[in-house]
Amino acid sequence: MIKIWGRKNSVNVQKVLWCCDELELPYERVDAGGVFGGTRDPEYLAMNPTALIPTLRDDGFTLWESNAIVRYLAAKYGAGALWPEDPAARALAEKWMDYQLGTLWPAFKAAFLGLVRTPPEKRDPDQIRASLESTAEALAILDAHLAGEDYVAGADLTIGDIALGSTAYRWLNMEIQRPAMPNLAAWHDRLTTRPAYQKNVMVPFT
Repeated sequence: MIKIWGRKNSVNVQKVLWCCDELELPYERVDAGGVFGGTRDPEYLAMNPTALIPTLRDDGFTLWESNAIVRYLAAKYGAGALWPEDPAARALAEKWMDYQLGTLWPAFKAAFLGLVRTPPEKRDPDQIRASLESTAEALAILDAHLAGEDYVAGADLTIGDIALGSTAYRWLNMEIQRPAMPNLAAWHDRLTTRPAYQKNVMVPFT
């Protein structure tokens, strides 16, 4: 059985759990990271030397980095579904995975950590404001792309949507001022109808 180490309210762990449930894969999850600790234990570091979450083990194969795990699971268990068989469609989905990792999350991270995990008296308002502005700019590109599209790679949910979805949920549900992005909102509304998204992403974030 697939085994996943990571706390269920982690933005990166949620990608993997959501992917597994979309593919109807049975798995065991072990609390790790955050208040649960354990990621500096020698046994964990032997699997994942970054001491981060998530980590996956599948039939003796161990893998870390959330987007890589989603790619692996989709390729092995979801070819033709989450993993498009057409190279162009797959490249489009993977492009948005890279955009989430390299552009969207770096833009959003300071605002999320500052507003959710930092006491008010220790927050840096300028850093948070700059982060929110950068995030809005990054999401405006996604919003424009989604005009006339159900999902980021076309008519069907793919790995690209899974990489973006847990970050988008935080952006849309934090108590912040946001510019109107109707295409992004409509895409997110479609995600919220999916039981696997409801179960794994639409939960309290801390």
